[in-house]
Amino acid sequence: MTQALLGAGELVKLDLRRDRIMIPVWVYALTATAASTAYSFRHLYDTPQSRLEFATAVANNASTRAMYGPVHDPSTIGGLTAWRLVTIGATLVGVMSVLVVMRHTRADEEAGRLELISAGVVGRHAALAAGVLVALIASLAVGLGAAIGLIAVGMPTVGSLAFGLSWCTAGLFFAAVAAVAAQLSESARTANGIGIGVIALAYLVRAIADVGPSWLSWASPIGWAQQLRPFAGERWWVFGVAVGAAALIGWGGFALAGRRDLGAGLLPPRPGPARGELHGAVALAWRLQRGTLLGWTAGFAIYGVAIGGLADGVTAIVGSSESTRKILEEMGGAKGIVDAFLATAMGILGLVVAGYAVQAVLRLRVEETALRAEPVLATRVGRIRWACSHVLFAVVGSVLILAAAGLGAGLAHGLRSHDVGQQLPRVLGAALVQVPAAWVLAGVTLVLFGLAPRFTAVAWGVLGGCLLLGQLGPVLKLAQWAMDISPFTHVPKLPGSALSVAPLVGLTAVAVVAAAVGLAGFRRRDVG
Repeated sequence: MTQALLGAGELVKLDLRRDRIMIPVWVYALTATAASTAYSFRHLYDTPQSRLEFATAVANNASTRAMYGPVHDPSTIGGLTAWRLVTIGATLVGVMSVLVVMRHTRADEEAGRLELISAGVVGRHAALAAGVLVALIASLAVGLGAAIGLIAVGMPTVGSLAFGLSWCTAGLFFAAVAAVAAQLSESARTANGIGIGVIALAYLVRAIADVGPSWLSWASPIGWAQQLRPFAGERWWVFGVAVGAAALIGWGGFALAGRRDLGAGLLPPRPGPARGELHGAVALAWRLQRGTLLGWTAGFAIYGVAIGGLADGVTAIVGSSESTRKILEEMGGAKGIVDAFLATAMGILGLVVAGYAVQAVLRLRVEETALRAEPVLATRVGRIRWACSHVLFAVVGSVLILAAAGLGAGLAHGLRSHDVGQQLPRVLGAALVQVPAAWVLAGVTLVLFGLAPRFTAVAWGVLGGCLLLGQLGPVLKLAQWAMDISPFTHVPKLPGSALSVAPLVGLTAVAVVAAAVGLAGFRRRDVG
């Protein structure tokens, strides 16, 4: 076994260097979210009575419990923070672990880099061990950062450490799941889909448990994160359960890795059609992008329905504390808080969809580095035409995904409020106004691809910066010029406010200019 892991230490160093941007972005974003949420709860629910009313409303709302879980301790700010973030954070850390492991195992194998590395003095399982270790390091960094952030805003130390450990629990387990998924398919995209699918299943099982039989929570690793009970009588032994399960599954991943050839997967690849039926660059781009687009669209439609189902219960959930009453008065009463909730939810969805837009444009770089772009460009397909075929999916796909979320949320909210005719177009419009801001991120990504292709990963850092500005800007009371750096600051806050067309036109113009610069740069640089 020692020989099989030979060189793993050096590969860990290499992998950490390659992830020197991505991992810090995850750490900063999740740490800032934890600290800002605790800070906000402290000012919104500043009395035990207001916190108890809030928790009672949550307990009576099945949709809220399904999304976030139960409130284990309603008497403390830490308990409310854990309710709000443990489940969502554990899910996100799980996604991070899957992406990190796949990036350094199956993706490198598919691209041929792992074959070159294996030609050196490197053991059979060194790359897999390095990928899992980097995912564990990233999970520990996120957990430690969250704990420090909570302590910094005045949360109890023991509860804060348990909170961070709950996120680490999910990262540890899903890193082991990714180690298995990486052995199943020869495609990194399919392996990523398997890993993310397991996370989605775990979230669904946990959601069912929180509105039905509570024992079912133990069948979900995300449920284990809840069962640690940060700030509510911590159960440290649950982490031991997670470690044992992760060790067992991880051992299975290493065992499977020894039973397949390099570059192959245990699942047989699906044969393609007998005759090629691709006609043009757009058809090829559709073949490459369709799985991602359809998956995002379906997921956002489901999430939109969940958001719409929550909207009518927001007023009761917020409670009746003094701070909340003031906010309600400023927002225009109960109707104002519902609109504010929908506007905030759509703003978050807009940020997430910008991630899809970045991913769709970065597909250009993936095709280029995998040496699949050159054969296409050797035909009558020109550079600009080829690049635009993928940018098209970033542009149109953003519209389709947000439309699916808006339709789902508007229909669910309209049915619950018995006013589908009015609410559906309002909520759909609130979703679609996010599109130009997502296009700006796509344009920035295209600029990096055209002018500095080696630094295309910076696009994720730009997206993370927009997220931090949105989360921490109001809390830190940043100057308006700093807030204006994010394109999402300029998006009209719909529903509930007047639609202003000028910012949307301006954002679209910025996106078009950025796209033109990126395409011009790609036309003049060398491919590869």
